[in-house]
Amino acid sequence: MNNYILKIDCVDAKGLIYSISDVLYKSDLNIVKNDEFVDSENSRFFFRAIVSGDIENGNLVSRLKVVMPKDAKITLTKKRRKKIIIMATKESHCLGDLLLKEYSDDLNAEIVAVVSNYDYLKKLVDKFDIPFHHVCHEGLKRQEHEEKVFEVLKNYECDYMVLAKYMRILSSDFVRYFDGKMVNIHHSFLPAFIGANPYKQAYERGVKTIGATAHFVTNDLDEGPIISQDVINVTHEFSWRDMQKAGRNVEKVVLSNALDLVLEDRVFISQNKTVIF
Repeated sequence: MNNYILKIDCVDAKGLIYSISDVLYKSDLNIVKNDEFVDSENSRFFFRAIVSGDIENGNLVSRLKVVMPKDAKITLTKKRRKKIIIMATKESHCLGDLLLKEYSDDLNAEIVAVVSNYDYLKKLVDKFDIPFHHVCHEGLKRQEHEEKVFEVLKNYECDYMVLAKYMRILSSDFVRYFDGKMVNIHHSFLPAFIGANPYKQAYERGVKTIGATAHFVTNDLDEGPIISQDVINVTHEFSWRDMQKAGRNVEKVVLSNALDLVLEDRVFISQNKTVIF
């Protein structure tokens, strides 16, 4: 038997759990595990279940739609190893961590390609026998560069895009194409410290906490729905380079944790927030 992930997002109403369970039971399916949450403020119901059995996808979703509120968003996905494309620039820490995790079978995904606007990381990626594509942005307008990136991307099937310290602002068209499917990581200093060396700025201000945020990409720069965050404490004994090293370690952990959640279909996007089981 196969395992599937069933996700439902709809307006809250009485009897939803009963209705879902009844359809699954009559379809000769077993609920291995389920979670639900009601956002009382917005009257939204969220449900995720691991379902075991032989499923005819379209038929089951159709049966559920009959008993669910009209606005219900229902997805049924067979549990499988997802495919991701990583976009990077010059920094290697997040990319290297994901490459090692996939090599060690600790990443629930296949990295099908790495795309970068510089060639700095090619030697690193080549060590893992993963296609590396250098799409130079120099001398090109943003739209022109993204068209070249799309020419590369269309050669691959992927479930998610991962921005592993990709330092280019993406156009609204690019973001829209990967809506809800693109994950980014950044340090926690935004918007206080921007520019090329935020850690040096933070050091000069005597910052005592360093953190990172992983989120879905939207047109609001670095303000998309948050998936995972973490922080560590630093002291006056840290140089700005010590802070930078510590910050990169946090970024690796937060991005990895966020991807685990996303790749296991545990994340719902609700307006500009997430519900995570």
